[in-house]
Amino acid sequence: MSRTIIDVHVLQTVPPSNLNRDDTGTPKTAVYGGVRRARVSSQAWKRATRRAFQDLLDPSELGVRTRRVAELLAERITAEEPSLEGAAALALAAETLYTATGSKIEVPRRKAESAKKKGEPEPPPESSYLMFLSSRQLDGLARLAVEGADDIKAYLKVKENKDRARTIADTRHSVDIALFGRMVADSTDINVDAAAQVAHAISVHQVENESDYYTAVDDQNERDEESGAGMIGTVDFNSATLYRYAALDVDRLRDNLGVGLREDEPLTEPVRRAVRAFLQGFVASMPTGKINTFGNHTLPEAVLVTLRSARPISFVAAFEEPVLAPQAVGGHLRGACAQLLAHVSDIEKAYDVSGDPSWVLRVGAATEPLAALGTDVTLDGLLDAVGKAVADRLEKDASSGGAAVVPAQGASPQGEEQPA
Repeated sequence: MSRTIIDVHVLQTVPPSNLNRDDTGTPKTAVYGGVRRARVSSQAWKRATRRAFQDLLDPSELGVRTRRVAELLAERITAEEPSLEGAAALALAAETLYTATGSKIEVPRRKAESAKKKGEPEPPPESSYLMFLSSRQLDGLARLAVEGADDIKAYLKVKENKDRARTIADTRHSVDIALFGRMVADSTDINVDAAAQVAHAISVHQVENESDYYTAVDDQNERDEESGAGMIGTVDFNSATLYRYAALDVDRLRDNLGVGLREDEPLTEPVRRAVRAFLQGFVASMPTGKINTFGNHTLPEAVLVTLRSARPISFVAAFEEPVLAPQAVGGHLRGACAQLLAHVSDIEKAYDVSGDPSWVLRVGAATEPLAALGTDVTLDGLLDAVGKAVADRLEKDASSGGAAVVPAQGASPQGEEQPA
């Protein structure tokens, strides 16, 4: 059965920086091909991508991951019914969330004891772990809570209402939930399997971490006997040309999102919009570790995107033998492009996958070899071309009786919740 998978390969040079540090403050590394490489964890770049969505998507298409979910829901309950506020709204929120997710929403004992000792009001209840809910799910739960506000416990004991609460929490997922997944420890049946996989970025060459010794001067220190530094310290860093990789399972993304949230848009539009946001967010984002110290705001020199029909393929093995900077020219990008071209050509020929459509975004003379791997595009051209190709393939699958474009469970073609 034909699948739709997007492979994203990125070469990006980063100057002295500390994008992602370990518990000692040192940039993360990994041994690959027998030598130490710079490493940026997948979690760091996924968070950077998710933060980029705030500028790329409407807030209604995003979710919130927090332990303070009761406060968020209580705010929506009050907005829905202004007479329900404060402790009453929080109580409604806690009971509704418990029914919808199985997670107990309680005041943390440590915070409660601390507030009591200080004579402060009791703090709001929290979930025991990070809860990830979409904006639409929170809105739906708020409306349900308001309906049963007179006696929320009795209201949610009714099977129909209880099922509605569970359905609301498990449909109309936000783009970030659909892409990166969700785990609900107390109700595994409403977990969401991630549609996107992001690899740890590694340098294409060997690296050695370095340390910067710095001092800070006291602006008010003018006496000769106190002319020394007000503070001294060190910060670790490295610089690298990174290979970054992500794979997006469009079929799973479609299943997670459902289809056509509005009557005036094609059924494939939510998926196309999510694909576009993911590509732009992943390609152009940057983890913010020590960003004020190093100002390492670079963009990738090369991006290769391929629309696969069988399975994702990472090309990290192109750099199992580390790139060596030539003495005459210096730098690793040119060598990385040459090794990547050779590896891609060999893999696609050996496994007969050279027919999959590909697009190449590249900058500078060093990346010229990669032009042979796909259609030359700008960033906007890449987003438009991949989005259209994905929509066309989904529509073709639906019309040919393959992977049908159907609403997510509990949602109509326009994304409205079905009666339980």
